[in-house]
Amino acid sequence: MLQENDIVPNFKLPATDGKVFELAALEKQTLILYFYPKDATPGCTTEAEQFRDLAEEFRRNNCLIAGISRDSIASHEKFKARYNLPFDLLSDTEETVCTLFSVIRMKNMYGKQVRGIERSTFIIRPDRTLAHAYRNVKAPGHAAEILRIIQSSD
Repeated sequence: MLQENDIVPNFKLPATDGKVFELAALEKQTLILYFYPKDATPGCTTEAEQFRDLAEEFRRNNCLIAGISRDSIASHEKFKARYNLPFDLLSDTEETVCTLFSVIRMKNMYGKQVRGIERSTFIIRPDRTLAHAYRNVKAPGHAAEILRIIQSSD
């Protein structure tokens, strides 16, 4: 499991708008990488909307936001368009990056054990070191909390 101050290995994933996201291609920006369970579900929509509403503030603080789940690019495109998300969504259908960040967990859903993504956010510095890891987060207010952390670390 990646720990704070570890170098995050490079990864590539398909992203919305026909892009390919590659960690190593980021230059001089802090990456806010948030993992979420599923497009267009209540908690995931709340979280995405809150990152959307603060996106300009994150940009002013030299941060790039990217959301990641196991959903397909087609699903991501619909979710992004429906909620006017100004950042890329990455598709990890093979769970390679989910595994790298250890976010796959057994969860209870309607009384059944299911394997899914634990809502988590990682702040990755421009030198690809992991600045902060937040696991099992609650969607309401989380984006604002991450922004406060970014602003206080200047």
